Amino acid sequence: MDIERETVVQIVISVIALALFVAATVYVSSTYGTNGGLGPQGGVGIVAAIGLFVVFMLSAGLWLERQNF
Repeated sequence: MDIERETVVQIVISVIALALFVAATVYVSSTYGTNGGLGPQGGVGIVAAIGLFVVFMLSAGLWLERQNF
């Protein structure tokens, strides 16, 4: 099975983005968790993690679009 270099780069970037997002959500939930829920700061932290994930994926997509494989 022959996989193109572009596909491998896309997979690696996606896995890195997912790992960073999961790490951020685990960090926020363990740091700001209170009695099985999140406090107000934890909610802001989760929203920030989601926002950073979206910005990272947007930037990665733009970067990949401009590459010549």
